[in-house]
Amino acid sequence: MSEKPYDNIKTLLASTEPDDLRRGLELVRQEIARLGSSEAKPLFEMVSALFYIDPLDQPHLVPILDQAISLTVGFGAWVIPTLVQNLDSGDLNAQFAISHSLGRIGADVIEPLMTEYQASTDPARRSFVLYALGKVRSAKILRAARLAVEACQSDDLELRDTGVRAIGKFVESIPPSDLPEDLRVTLVKKLRKNLADFNPGIRAKAVRSLGKLAKYGHLNTQERASLGELSQAVLGADGEFQRDRAYIVRKEAEEALRYT
Repeated sequence: MSEKPYDNIKTLLASTEPDDLRRGLELVRQEIARLGSSEAKPLFEMVSALFYIDPLDQPHLVPILDQAISLTVGFGAWVIPTLVQNLDSGDLNAQFAISHSLGRIGADVIEPLMTEYQASTDPARRSFVLYALGKVRSAKILRAARLAVEACQSDDLELRDTGVRAIGKFVESIPPSDLPEDLRVTLVKKLRKNLADFNPGIRAKAVRSLGKLAKYGHLNTQERASLGELSQAVLGADGEFQRDRAYIVRKEAEEALRYT
């Protein structure tokens, strides 16, 4: 790459102006197409620096962040180990952006992420690995389903929360015919157990994930009816008047009822 385009891109991506950043990312895209993904490696560091954009503090830069995340896919498979390694960057904004980037790369990230999950003993890192797996839209995510089962039984609240959520994300991509019956039954059982969790966020995600199982055809007739009864109980509409006190849980129950 000649120095002039490199310097121009570096200057544009160091700006705080959306138009400059947009032009810089477009130049990166052109360079990837011209040089090939492996030759454009020096540009990856500049693009990934945009992952630190804070969507709450700089909402006007959210489209730029999304463009940077999408552009990461164009660099090729060689970025996967770097992205996985940087999942513990220490900055939540960057960690979420990296997770989204890995998800958009697709099925090629499943095995590296599963390996990383199994190699780590840090619940926080495992949570981000599982969160990234939940962003993958591929039927091959079935391979990671047992990691979510393990996580949703964790003593660590954040990992348990992520595991319960991941089950619902995974089943969006897994055809009912591909989900083994023993695993399907286990998913239902573990989610129902988490309905009794002390944390309302986890209870809400458990209801949501059960609703996803129903929506995407993973529940049988009896299980769908049971989910309907459960949702009515959460809402206090079953005549027992023992509704869940947390609004977020009741809100998810209303949604789940649509699929029973």
